[in-house]
Amino acid sequence: MADENGDDEADGEEGGKKKKVSGKKLVLFIVLPILLLAGAGAGVFMSGLLDPLLGVESEETEETAEEEPAEPEVAAPGHFLPLDEMTVSLRSNGGRARFLKLQLTLELETPEDEPRVQAVMPRIVDNFQVFLRELRVEELEGSAGIYRIREELLERVNQAADPVKVREVLFTDMLIQ
Repeated sequence: MADENGDDEADGEEGGKKKKVSGKKLVLFIVLPILLLAGAGAGVFMSGLLDPLLGVESEETEETAEEEPAEPEVAAPGHFLPLDEMTVSLRSNGGRARFLKLQLTLELETPEDEPRVQAVMPRIVDNFQVFLRELRVEELEGSAGIYRIREELLERVNQAADPVKVREVLFTDMLIQ
């Protein structure tokens, strides 16, 4: 304690010409603001907000400046191929048998893909039947259930019709009895 008091007295004897700055104050008032400003400057620079001010043009803007302005791309409607109506029995946990009646339409990329899909249609229907027969009524409830089934059917049709790409499986009609 005497040493601490002696140090304080020695500092005080100099007449307050030189006060000791603590490490916490140094970090709080000098180092922290410098780090914050450096971080903000780096963020603004990396985001590209300074590019117009600095006269920097990216390669993309040079290429687009030479070309004519492009029209926004709108996905062209595909070719629709309606499938025959399917009726499958669903798994049930008890007495009464439940049935699912579906009418589906496939959206193809081009009309030229239709003969190739028609050629493998028995495989597609078989894949659909195997999947649908394992469903329970509870799995068909709500939009999340329908979305999951749509995604699974799309994956199965794309596997069966490979290399033809089917864009979407559309439900035309769906009835659970």
